[in-house]
Amino acid sequence: MLVRAIKSWPGVVDVVVARDQVAAYFDSDPIDSTIDAAIAQLSVLHATAEPGRSVELRTVYDGEDLAAVASASGLTIDEVVRRHAAATYTVETMGFAPGFAYMTGLDPQLVLPRRATPRTRVPAGSIAVAGEHTAVYPFDSPGGWHLVGRVVGVKMFGDDGALLRLGDRVRFVGEPA
Repeated sequence: MLVRAIKSWPGVVDVVVARDQVAAYFDSDPIDSTIDAAIAQLSVLHATAEPGRSVELRTVYDGEDLAAVASASGLTIDEVVRRHAAATYTVETMGFAPGFAYMTGLDPQLVLPRRATPRTRVPAGSIAVAGEHTAVYPFDSPGGWHLVGRVVGVKMFGDDGALLRLGDRVRFVGEPA
C-alpha cells in the first residue's frame, strides 16, 4: 500500500522501504510543493497501514551448520531447534537479494556472528541465522549465514514476487526430516 501510493507521486521512479525508512527516488529534483504534499500523504498512509500477515513455514531442521550453532551457543541440537521454532519472528527489512527477509525475534542464545568464510552457494529455502536475525534464502545464492534448516512445500519467491513482506509475523513449524 505505501509503496504503491508513493510510486503514484509525480516524478517518482523508484521506492525503497527499509525497517524504519522509506526512500523515494525522483526523475528530477522535486519542487517544494511536491515534497510538502508527499509528507502530508505519508501521515495519512501511516494511520491506515495494513498489518503484517501471520505466516507459518513448514521446516525441516537439518541445516549444514546446525551442530556448529549448537556448539557455539552451548546448547544441544534439539535445544537449538526448539528455541528457533518457538519464536515468532517479524520481517523488519528486505534486502541482500529480492525476497530476502531479515527477521527479528531470534532467541538471544542463538545470536552468532556471520560465518568466517561465506559459501559460494546456499540452496533456495535454506533457513539461516546471523547476528540478531534469521532469514530464508529465496534463491540459490552466495551466503555467509549459519544454516539451521530448510523450508519445505513452498517457494519463497515466485511469479507474484516475495512470499514474505515487511511486517509479517513468521513461525517455523518443524517437520520430521
